[in-house]
Amino acid sequence: MRMARRYEKIPRVISAEVCGTYSVRLEFDDGVVKQVNLRRFLWGEVFEPLLDSAYFAKVAVDSELGTIVWPNEADFAPETLYELPDEREHAA
Repeated sequence: MRMARRYEKIPRVISAEVCGTYSVRLEFDDGVVKQVNLRRFLWGEVFEPLLDSAYFAKVAVDSELGTIVWPNEADFAPETLYELPDEREHAA
């Protein structure tokens, strides 16, 4: 089991833009910009609606939570998003 990284300050998402099938370009408050694919997380009652590309496109940044959210209150911990690999660096 992978241990979570400890942060002095939790990273916060400050902008998000859908840029592909289940992919979002994220900018964090420390200047890190990455493109992440969320497909592997889209299961279960809360996340399955995001499999619909039109619904996935309704992603927004919640500035109070510092992360991305959808109208059905689905969200991801900003630390989880920060730890995901940048898919642009891992493209085949």
